[in-house]
Amino acid sequence: MRLADRVSLLRPSPTMSLDQKAKELQTQGRPIISFGVGEPDFDTPRWIQDAAIEAMRQGKTKYTAVAGIPELREAVARRFLREQGVEYPAAGVVVTVGAKQALYELFQVLLNPGDEVIVPSPYWVTYPDQIVLAGGVPVIVPIGIDRGFAFGLKDFEAAITPKTRALVMNSPQNPSGVVLPGDEVAAIADFAAAHDIVIISDEVYGKLVYDGLRHRSPASAGRAAQDCTVVVDAVSKSYAMTGWRIGYMLTTDLDLSQAVQNLQSQLTSNPNTIAQYAALAALDGPDTDILKMRDRFQSRRDLMVERLRRLPGFETDVPHGAFYCFPRVRDLLDHPPRGLAWRDADELAAYLLEEAAVAVVPGTGFGMPDYLRFSYATSEERIAEALDRVAAALKA
Repeated sequence: MRLADRVSLLRPSPTMSLDQKAKELQTQGRPIISFGVGEPDFDTPRWIQDAAIEAMRQGKTKYTAVAGIPELREAVARRFLREQGVEYPAAGVVVTVGAKQALYELFQVLLNPGDEVIVPSPYWVTYPDQIVLAGGVPVIVPIGIDRGFAFGLKDFEAAITPKTRALVMNSPQNPSGVVLPGDEVAAIADFAAAHDIVIISDEVYGKLVYDGLRHRSPASAGRAAQDCTVVVDAVSKSYAMTGWRIGYMLTTDLDLSQAVQNLQSQLTSNPNTIAQYAALAALDGPDTDILKMRDRFQSRRDLMVERLRRLPGFETDVPHGAFYCFPRVRDLLDHPPRGLAWRDADELAAYLLEEAAVAVVPGTGFGMPDYLRFSYATSEERIAEALDRVAAALKA
């Protein structure tokens, strides 16, 4: 059949493709250790599971409003007020099928053909493709390890044009783990508000911050900053609820909220009803499990950073959020061990999968072809074993 032209704009997610390849090899009996997909290895806390079971027993299995059950929308607003000191109206909250749907819908309702969206690089793999699919133009601003991956106001000022419609911010960031300083976030938010630029702030890792640091949303920089900021978040990472597929967005612009709801009504209608009640329990519940996971992740991070820094040709920064390390491997590519050679990080990642049975994501999909992403959302034992394998493979 003849396909629509827009299909040519779509690329498969490299993280999902790699995870699928690793699972295929596992089914063939290969002892693959995957640092690929960004997914906590912890189970969803039992009390959240129990809330879902209770919802089913009470017959809460029907359609809900497109934007989600009122109780969950109110809980999202309550949680944001508690964590960031900023009040959003529940009517400005839209519950979506994961944060990815919220981002897709925002680009669709905000962008006209030719509108530019500033995207700091490295970036989550989905941003550019969703922007292009909406008719927009991603303006990539590379910020590498030499700058600590920290996008700043000067970068923003240098990238804007008369066509700039929006800026995507992601702090803590996937894949680098950088947590932007609060004063820099506030400066960027004030500048965006003064120039009528929308900030789409992806904050799905906001609760996974280490070393005593604190995530600050651009919406917390004042009322003007809040009005120009749309916050996107989810229960997936913080509560180990990736498969439940519950994300959400917050905005003060009720016309924008209604436009997103109108689009969602033609896409999926409401998110999974049972999962909404589980998310309600998560957001209104204690932070005990979040803090336990965060502490475990920090211990794993320390181990992974220490082990990666032993590998020749790996330049590794210390990530202060999320659960990824993003080392630059340019020196290894330029000076490979005797008998080995790779043209780029994609070939290096393929080599490590085949020879070390370790799955990592090449940085190409994140806008940084000289990097590899390692997820430390796995046990210390598996981290140590996998990096032993990598070290051995690089001496082959």
